[in-house]
Amino acid sequence: MDNEYKAYSFFSHINCEYFPCHTGIDEKNFNCLFCYCPLYFLDGKCGGGFSYTAKGVKDCTNCTFPHERKNYDRVIDTLKREARNR
Repeated sequence: MDNEYKAYSFFSHINCEYFPCHTGIDEKNFNCLFCYCPLYFLDGKCGGGFSYTAKGVKDCTNCTFPHERKNYDRVIDTLKREARNR
């Protein structure tokens, strides 16, 4: 069964002073489980909509990938794959 609606794959902290930290996601489906993106270290292979600043720093301001409820399995699968390749 898809993990999209399992309790362990979703957490929404609506009382957080930064909620929502990104725009473009329905607040009922905004997943705070990955508040700090576990895929940040993957640079261009993270799967999200990021950019680089003029100084070369990864800027995830416009990325919603880890915060979309439906992407839990994709985040976990990516982490597993990267762990196997290390």
